[in-house]
Amino acid sequence: MLNEPTLDKLKAMRLDTLAAAWLEQHKRPDLAKLAFDERLALLVDAEWLHRENARLGRALKEAKLRLGQACVEDIDYPARRELDKAVVRQLTTCRWVTEFQNVVITGATGTGKTYLACALAHQACRKGHRAIYRRASRLTDELTLARADGSYARALARLARVDVLVIDDWGHAPMRDQERRDLVEVLDDRHGLRSTIMTSQLPVAKWHDHIGDPTNADAICDRVLHNAHRLVLKGPSRRKEETKA
Repeated sequence: MLNEPTLDKLKAMRLDTLAAAWLEQHKRPDLAKLAFDERLALLVDAEWLHRENARLGRALKEAKLRLGQACVEDIDYPARRELDKAVVRQLTTCRWVTEFQNVVITGATGTGKTYLACALAHQACRKGHRAIYRRASRLTDELTLARADGSYARALARLARVDVLVIDDWGHAPMRDQERRDLVEVLDDRHGLRSTIMTSQLPVAKWHDHIGDPTNADAICDRVLHNAHRLVLKGPSRRKEETKA
């Protein structure tokens, strides 16, 4: 019997899941009736699933999504939200990521903007892409600190490399001049090369005035909006509904 040497070699190649699946096959007489190709396919499937789960775990850990359990399967579509199921279904293919398009989600507080953004980022991670979540205020603080300690260029480079950048809760407070310039830098590095999800309580029509400086406002709006899928969530606050329930 060559089982032990074979197991040792599988473990040396870090194929522990395949080795475990192989041992499990030996314990199941019903699998002995399968053809060699079918049994091999089951072993490969077990190893592939293990590696995919490990990859997804690493991607989600890096992403640091605010709602780590958010997923597209759990998005609901009550009529009052006016959320088009067909549009969301299209976004779940992640073609928008491979084509370097953006997603802009607007609506009043509590309408589920963050959940939807995190669910789309989670789906992107499932499809093999990398994502990073940042609240807009935290992103501002991060870049301010990076400028102070000399790591600004590295911080921008990291944001530029990730496939999907989620900027959540943008537009809560008036923008300072440095914040405008920082956002332009981030978006310029990603424009036409990577995808960005932005959520905001502000309707898109008010973005330009909110940014303030016309030159930076033109730059920001152009880089985000010209190739963006726009989702406008409506209805009452979901948080208030959950509290009443």
